[in-house]
Amino acid sequence: MAFDFAPPPPAEPGHRLSRMLEPSEWAAAGIPLLRNPREVITGLHARHLPAPSTAVVAVLDHDERLAASASFVRRPTPPDGWELRNALLTQLRRVIPHDLRRRTPVRTAVLLYCRSGEAHWTEEDGAWMWGLRDACTLHGLRCGAYITLTAGGWQILGEGRSGRRPRSPEHPPAPVKSGGGAPKADRHTAAR
Repeated sequence: MAFDFAPPPPAEPGHRLSRMLEPSEWAAAGIPLLRNPREVITGLHARHLPAPSTAVVAVLDHDERLAASASFVRRPTPPDGWELRNALLTQLRRVIPHDLRRRTPVRTAVLLYCRSGEAHWTEEDGAWMWGLRDACTLHGLRCGAYITLTAGGWQILGEGRSGRRPRSPEHPPAPVKSGGGAPKADRHTAAR
């Protein structure tokens, strides 16, 4: 038996807003706290070097060691949790098998999103939160922290923990021009 995700119904502004989480909903969801957020965040930053509009999804084992991670650039479309969930699922399937046969999840997925602007919550963050929570359920993972990386530093939304470094570059890096060969890839995967 094969499963596929049906496309969402035609997007209406109110319908898109239902596929996002408010900060209070996220905080009430019982998302486990990272024991050492600075170590996780600096490790993901060093591994993927995210620029604005780059998402890094990582799977941590029960000791918060990195099991797998992937990064990709978000397309410039209005934020929709359904589309972001599907993008996260695609990346998770590429880097780690699902845990759907387990009674309870043993691995945790966290999302670091590098973006421009201020560190406060946005509707785009709400769509990422909805997408992360749903992708974790569909891949058999525990939903973990949602982290934004802006020019001011990093912040774990819903927890109030933050730091100045690492931080997002002010502008995305200019594309590398070369004399030939394949164009620079817009996604990066890594596994330990």
